[in-house]
Amino acid sequence: MIFDGLDARLDEVPGTISVYAGRLDAPPTWTRHTEVTHYAASTMKLAVLAAVHHTAETDGPDLDTPVEVTNLFTSARAGAAPFSCAPAYDNDTEVWDRLGQRVPLRWLAERMIVRSSNLATNLLIEHVGLPAVAEVWARVGARHSVTRRGIEDFAAREAGISNLVTAADLAALLDAVATGVTRPGPIASPAGCATMLDVLSGQQIRQDIAEGLPAGTRLAHKNGWVRGVRHGAAVVFPDDAAPYLLVVCTTTPLDDDQRSQDTDADARELVADISAQVWQARHDLTTADPR
Repeated sequence: MIFDGLDARLDEVPGTISVYAGRLDAPPTWTRHTEVTHYAASTMKLAVLAAVHHTAETDGPDLDTPVEVTNLFTSARAGAAPFSCAPAYDNDTEVWDRLGQRVPLRWLAERMIVRSSNLATNLLIEHVGLPAVAEVWARVGARHSVTRRGIEDFAAREAGISNLVTAADLAALLDAVATGVTRPGPIASPAGCATMLDVLSGQQIRQDIAEGLPAGTRLAHKNGWVRGVRHGAAVVFPDDAAPYLLVVCTTTPLDDDQRSQDTDADARELVADISAQVWQARHDLTTADPR
């Protein structure tokens, strides 16, 4: 197998590394621990994006519905007080600059992806609801991934309410979005899927998977990282080969004396290296069965 050597090398790396690599709408070429759950970090925002679009096309608020930018959210823990986000933990200042103003859901969805805005994410969850996110996971056949709380809902976290993903489920979600551009799919109309793909292609935090690709390569992706966790999930569009999915989830146990910045830098480099190796094999990925 073309990835046997890389698989063996990853066996020597501390922690859990999950990989899904394969073409769209086709069996995966390489899978590694794809059903193992990881803390989701910001990859949960992929499911929130899909829920916003699915809801807009069914019975929920339209994407152009204006909502007030506030910083007070309902906790997923029953009986807990409302919670807020901290600007210091956010990668996007533009949403914070609009506190007290009204902005379209569409704009919040874009900021949630392109700058990984935590504030935008919680505003979207507040308006579409966690059940809508759960429905999206179910619609793509996710087996283990759950989005059960907003970001910085510490009361819920202390109660064991968490957000989890697997490489297989993230791949299924991205596959549904990407293939949904050309035919009706489980999440949204072709126009809705095209909009989501464009937003994901506008990602400004071009780290991990993006760093393993040649400059200028188009990819629609979302990454996520917190202490001991670094994930990347992408649809890659080579000019000379069919598009392919790549999801890498890494969870690294940390000792008290380890610097999380150093561990994250190593994990980010590892994901980039995996991305580069899959890119080199892009012509050899498994094709879809003839229909």
